[in-house]
Amino acid sequence: MTEHPEPAADPRDSDDKALERVIAIRAREYRQAAGMSVGEMAQRVGISKAMLSKIENAQTACSLTTLSRLARGLGVPVTALFRGMDDEREAVFVPAGHGARIVRRGTRVGHEYAQLGSLRGAHKRMDALLVTLTESSEIFPLFQHAGTEIIYMLEGVMVYGHGKSSYTLRAGDALQFDGEAPHGPERLVELPIRFLTVTAFGDSPHH
Repeated sequence: MTEHPEPAADPRDSDDKALERVIAIRAREYRQAAGMSVGEMAQRVGISKAMLSKIENAQTACSLTTLSRLARGLGVPVTALFRGMDDEREAVFVPAGHGARIVRRGTRVGHEYAQLGSLRGAHKRMDALLVTLTESSEIFPLFQHAGTEIIYMLEGVMVYGHGKSSYTLRAGDALQFDGEAPHGPERLVELPIRFLTVTAFGDSPHH
C-alpha cells in the first residue's frame, strides 16, 4: 500500500478505517470473552488464522459474508460487531470553580451547590454536585429521590442522616445509600464543609 503524500484525505476513507477499527475491537473483545485463541476462533468461523488476525488488527475490510460468519462463530448478531460506531458520545468538562451554581430547596447563605456538568437526553444517568457549607444552620431540608447516591467528604466534619441512621463524615469518608429514604445533613460539626455528591439513576432518570 502506498502512502498518499497529500494531508487532506477523502473523509470517507477515515470513516472506513473507523469502521474497521470498531470491528477489530469488537471481534477481539468477543473472542477473548469466549476464551479462545485466534487460531481456535478462526477454525470455528471457517476463515484462515491470518484473515482473523488482519480483522482484529483493522488491516482488512471484511466482506459481508465474512462478517456474517464471524458473528455466527462469535455467537453474536452482526450488528454487535458495529457497536459504538455511530453512537454520539458526550463529555462535559468543568474546570475548578466553574460549576453552575444551582438553587435548590433549602439553599441559603453559606450553602452553595455547584453542578459538575450534566449530560443530556438518554446519556444522563447521574447528577454530580460539589456542596460547600460555610455557615452553620440549625435546620436542614431532607431530600428524597430515586436512584443511588454517594457522598465523598473533602473537608470538614458533619453528621449526616439517612433513614433512621446517622453517620459522622470526615475528609476521605464515603457514604453510599438509597436515595428514596429521607436523607440530609443533621449537624455541621467543623466548618467549612465540602463534599462531592453523585446520584446515579437507572435508564430513566427521575427528578
